[in-house]
Amino acid sequence: MATTPPSSDFLSNAAALTVFDQDGKEVSFGSLINDQKTVVVFIRHFFCGTCQQYVVQLASVRKDALEQAGVRLVVVGCGDWRLIKHYCELTGFPYAMYADPSRSLYTTFGLVESLERTPANEPKRSYIGRSFLGNVVRSLWDGAIKNPQYIGKQGNISQLGGDFIFGPGETCSYASRMKHTEDHVEVADLMKEAGVAFP
Repeated sequence: MATTPPSSDFLSNAAALTVFDQDGKEVSFGSLINDQKTVVVFIRHFFCGTCQQYVVQLASVRKDALEQAGVRLVVVGCGDWRLIKHYCELTGFPYAMYADPSRSLYTTFGLVESLERTPANEPKRSYIGRSFLGNVVRSLWDGAIKNPQYIGKQGNISQLGGDFIFGPGETCSYASRMKHTEDHVEVADLMKEAGVAFP
């Protein structure tokens, strides 16, 4: 189910898996969640303009609010680690970002593939500020056109993400898996779940 936290077995398996930081260094996922409560946002791919809009909102979470709540904020993408620095510059995201090009964590946490958009009977999330066409054009401009060296390294375009609250240790207190490409949890709601003041 979309909101069922992963079981302890899945969390143990995930803790042993590795991601890459912005310098290409391998880091165990367990090391990201062991010491404190950690909000982990799995984005789709590094060229996804919708996720970029979401990460821009995430970037507005105040450092002092995170520190006061004892919470770490982490973003994981499914593309090549070499895109992380560009992605952080593009979105203004000042916190830790990692890459899982094998998508092993995505698979472990039950994140699926789809290219569906918001269903007609559902309201769009507040972070979606551009039209679908505007989003496609901006994604192409900020991604493939300005950075042709990264074409094919952005990650699987049909991969969906999700939003989780882990730790401290191998625990998960909140899970929301995307059901379509515009389905990240509202930042305000995610921070409320984590006990972080926002905005």
